[in-house]
Amino acid sequence: MSGEVLLRGVELHPRQDPVDCRIRGGAVVGIGRRLRPRPDESVVRGDGGALLPGLADHHLHLAAMAAQRASLDVSALSRHGLASSVAQAVAGEDGWVRAVGYDDVVHGDLDRTVLDGWNRVLPVRVQHRSGALWVVNSPGLERLGALTAAHAGIEREGTGRPTGRLWRADAWLREALGGRPPSLRAVGARLAALGVTHVADATPDQGAGRLLSEAVRREELPQHVMTMAADAGLPPHPRLSIGPLKFVVADHALPDVDGLAGRMRQAHTDGRPVAVHCVTRTALALTLAALDGAGGLDGDRVEHCADADPAAAAELAARGIRVVTQPTLVALRGDDYWERVDPADRPDLWRYAGLLRAGVRVAASSDAPYGDPDPWAGLRAASERLTPSGRVLGADERVAVEVALRSMLSPLDDPGGPARRVAVGRPADLVLLDRPWREALLSPDAGNVRATFIEGRIVHGARQLG
Repeated sequence: MSGEVLLRGVELHPRQDPVDCRIRGGAVVGIGRRLRPRPDESVVRGDGGALLPGLADHHLHLAAMAAQRASLDVSALSRHGLASSVAQAVAGEDGWVRAVGYDDVVHGDLDRTVLDGWNRVLPVRVQHRSGALWVVNSPGLERLGALTAAHAGIEREGTGRPTGRLWRADAWLREALGGRPPSLRAVGARLAALGVTHVADATPDQGAGRLLSEAVRREELPQHVMTMAADAGLPPHPRLSIGPLKFVVADHALPDVDGLAGRMRQAHTDGRPVAVHCVTRTALALTLAALDGAGGLDGDRVEHCADADPAAAAELAARGIRVVTQPTLVALRGDDYWERVDPADRPDLWRYAGLLRAGVRVAASSDAPYGDPDPWAGLRAASERLTPSGRVLGADERVAVEVALRSMLSPLDDPGGPARRVAVGRPADLVLLDRPWREALLSPDAGNVRATFIEGRIVHGARQLG
């Protein structure tokens, strides 16, 4: 379908009568009742469905989403099931057995020796559910050249021999593996079907930005993409932007505060805010200290903020630091969090409403593939706070669906800021639902997405609605 479209009978605001919306040249150029169709434009029936700006996922990992599609998902397996699956697995096109969803609590500790006992014929690599750790067997370590590699994330025994555990080593692993990166076309199509038109890729590694740049240029990704990678000098593209520089404060190897502050200061000098991965309260305290040392820049943000007491929330608000959180992780792993943390920390887990009450700008996101990429599931999770067992994790942290939705409508460079609107002169990055606003908010579901437009072009659905 061309970029000249007349949407007939759509609801722009809750409880308001349907209107027509004309799209031309990638923008909304007319809104009114009974607009007359033009000969060169396609007409799409809205049937009273809500028309809203396209949704933004403010934190995900696109390449990891693509790779997951070609991986063995072991998240639902027992340790015995994991062992059996790895033993019987068939190598992929790259010659590897690649598994994702490993959980140390469910599956126990893994290292080179354990994996060798299950499969010493094929190279095997298993990713922890957090994305922070890979475990590789002996054939895999040999293929990677890990014995002589210098990467700090390669865990070693006292003899210097690798244990098989690779911490935060994605960039090194990708380089050592070589080969062509996975196509992002299926990921882009899936996100479009969910109504997602804007994404912020939180992969920090050098080279990640260039991969995204090429995917956008090849139209594998129709979305507007913001990268947090360390890449500089990417070729300009109207749907690609450079966002804050991503830092990881990893709990297994906490950085020096002064060193972190220095790197943050350099990012600010280069004109980039920082986005800091923080999970524990220790990591958050260290991050706040480093930001104080570096000096703040508008747009600085904390990713996850999984454990923050009211005092920490107040500190974030006082510094104007945004938080990008993931309600979907409560729905997926809330019971694990409940069992693993100190009972005194349970009220502070994955705050949302508490951060807003403290004055922090908050945006919801998915952290896909480590969280559910479905934003509608994220809306339900934010409003319900239900764990897999049905426990409510932090009843006071629930927010209304409308609140979480507004955060998903905020610009990529201002997560939690004012929501984008459907208005004349605004970009035609839109989602058409099959029902009015009121019904959609009562029961948010990806099945309600009837069509998705990016820059006025139909990227999902609606072809049969003319």
